[in-house]
Amino acid sequence: MTSPNDRSAAPATDAAAALLAGLVARGVQHIVVSPGSRSQALALVAAELERAGLVRLHVRIDERVAGFTALGIGRETGMPAVVVCTSGTAVANLLPAALEAHHAGVPLLLLTGDRPPELRGVGANQTTRQPGLFRSATRFEADLAVPEAVDHTGDDAQSVALDQVAAEAMGASLGEGARAAGPVHLNVPFREPLAGAVPSWLLERAASRDSDTAAAEAVIPDDGDLSGALYQGGGGIGIADVAPETGAAHPVAAGPRTIVVAGADAGPAAEQFAHEGGFPLVAEIVSGARFGRHVVHGYRALLSDPDLGGRVERVVVFGRPTLSREVTRLLMRDDVEILAVRGPGEPVNLNGATTAVDAVRATGTDDRAWLGEWMRASRDAAVDLSPPAPDAEGLASAVPAERLGAINAEVGVMRAPVDRPALVDALWRATWPHDRLVFGSSRIVRVADELLGGKKVTVHSNRGLAGIDGTIATATGVALASQVDERPGVTRLLLGDLAFLHDMGALLLPPGEQEPRLQVVVGNDGGGTIFDGLEVASVAGDDAMTRVQYTPQTARLEQLALAFGWEYHRCTTRVALDQVLTAPSGGRQLIEVPLPR
Repeated sequence: MTSPNDRSAAPATDAAAALLAGLVARGVQHIVVSPGSRSQALALVAAELERAGLVRLHVRIDERVAGFTALGIGRETGMPAVVVCTSGTAVANLLPAALEAHHAGVPLLLLTGDRPPELRGVGANQTTRQPGLFRSATRFEADLAVPEAVDHTGDDAQSVALDQVAAEAMGASLGEGARAAGPVHLNVPFREPLAGAVPSWLLERAASRDSDTAAAEAVIPDDGDLSGALYQGGGGIGIADVAPETGAAHPVAAGPRTIVVAGADAGPAAEQFAHEGGFPLVAEIVSGARFGRHVVHGYRALLSDPDLGGRVERVVVFGRPTLSREVTRLLMRDDVEILAVRGPGEPVNLNGATTAVDAVRATGTDDRAWLGEWMRASRDAAVDLSPPAPDAEGLASAVPAERLGAINAEVGVMRAPVDRPALVDALWRATWPHDRLVFGSSRIVRVADELLGGKKVTVHSNRGLAGIDGTIATATGVALASQVDERPGVTRLLLGDLAFLHDMGALLLPPGEQEPRLQVVVGNDGGGTIFDGLEVASVAGDDAMTRVQYTPQTARLEQLALAFGWEYHRCTTRVALDQVLTAPSGGRQLIEVPLPR
């Protein structure tokens, strides 16, 4: 034990050091801290690890923002980020991110400071029942023992036990012994003194990486040649896991008329399987699989066509489809064989008779006639959203009327206002494989899903629960993780005005931290027009719809951007939008695009 007056050492700090060192030694590279008194030992140890260059530290005053920032990091890297917060309502604010991580299968480590057991349930300040708060969502949880001893060597029983907790927490978050990766909750109670000197053994312990760490860091493979592989569900970052050749994959033989459906986080494995099997590919825009020769354009109308969608006999599902009712209706049919490849998220079984498989392998000869029908229909349904090309002959004509007509046409293109199709097309065209594109759960993601063609880019979206919580914070985490070590690329987030306002606290970033290359593009139509397409629009009166569904807003986004230190642009034409999206940017940009209701 240590005296309360001895500030040179404290059991709380030594325990925090043992726990965080164990996590960092096993591959944790990012720690997100929301400051607080009860968690100060964890926060100060994290600061020391950052000073030594062993982790990247991100400080956020809002715990909900912190949770979703860590979620974005986990989505991009496939490795969990640690979130540190204090006791009380701070912990409850992590619940939305924990639920999204659970349903989407994203690794996440929650370390919550707490009062010791004797102060729970007796009216102590900032104290509630934290153990079990995330129980329905976590892969592993533990209410740790209160640290009692100062550890001068890093080898006493307390430190050894905490290192084992770190190992179990890391493994559980990555999905060991469970169906998929997900959140882990470690509740860490401390008695006073709440912090002391950081132990001398911290950095050496945190820097020691063993073979288990190397294996953990290799969970997410680099993109490479996937030919001849078994195809499993993609990870939370939308990259496929490629199974070894074990022969355990479910064979998908030729015969039944088959399509492949790729939902959120399906990853490139869905496209590769469709290519190998010769199957049409219905890929949501958030799937990370909308590319290749077999991708189907305008799939919603084609699934409703009795001559195509009505004749489907088998569906192989990757990821979690959530964006269209046509796919949902297909997956609810009891006359269609449905194979759902297990992925990181919640299992798909909408008809109650879906067969879940760990991996699939295409066997036999593909049905070229069936594929041909879909590809011809797809070509007819494809939409070209690009602005018309300049009339070069007219512009060069010596006939004044012809030249004037060509000039007027060019001026008309330059002054044309941006609508939703033009907005999603501009984002899609500006984004390349080294970039990241994040979609919010707004009306505009459905416009993108309906109209955009194929392109191999990394796409993220919180479709586990499809909420608007934490969208900016998630994109910030994606940007920070993807741009580590000066890697090139820009992260672009496309969302609606209400999703933006719901998470505007995530615009606040502390000075001195890494500046993400992030473009937040807000389609601002003044309220929740997504409700126009839902059943409520046909039953509610205009006044009620406006009051409780549309939630109209008149916020001035320019002032918000300036208040939080963001560069601001307001783009009302396609030409202006294209220029802003493709101009070199070294920091944070808020791009407002006014849209009609």
